[in-house]
Amino acid sequence: MGIVAALGVVSPFPFYYWLWNWPQSWVHLCGKGKDPSKVMALVAHFLKLLQFISLFSVSHFHWPPPFYFWPLFGFGQFLNFRVYQLLGEAGTYYGVRFGKTIPWVTEFPFGVIQDPQYVGSIMSLLACFSWVPFQYILLWVLGYVFMMHVESKEDQSTRAKPLH
Repeated sequence: MGIVAALGVVSPFPFYYWLWNWPQSWVHLCGKGKDPSKVMALVAHFLKLLQFISLFSVSHFHWPPPFYFWPLFGFGQFLNFRVYQLLGEAGTYYGVRFGKTIPWVTEFPFGVIQDPQYVGSIMSLLACFSWVPFQYILLWVLGYVFMMHVESKEDQSTRAKPLH
């Protein structure tokens, strides 16, 4: 079960890597008239579900959670919600790579926290440390750190062009 759970935890990261580096191939795969950010969001939600199922399969829950759970999980989810609120679906799901204009955001958490969506997700994962074995949390966090590195560099010439 451990290898299957580990594969489930890392399953989204190759997908995100491919989309970031070769967005035009995703636009072609989606086809004319489809919003690549919307389709990416649907696939990403499915992959996130696989991650959660994988994590739950190796977790051991108990109540009440440790004292650090609520602040880490709460602030992590606040950051995720705030990023989505400010950028919207296209901003959260690589719209900039698919030729969309994403607003420049200067409100909190942008400008204060680099990659706030990943920091928020990492905080939420660390909150679950008492329930989930360390190696799965570490694997997921390393996936986020990898994507932070990948997304830190963008070649604007590789942005996708919409299909007409």
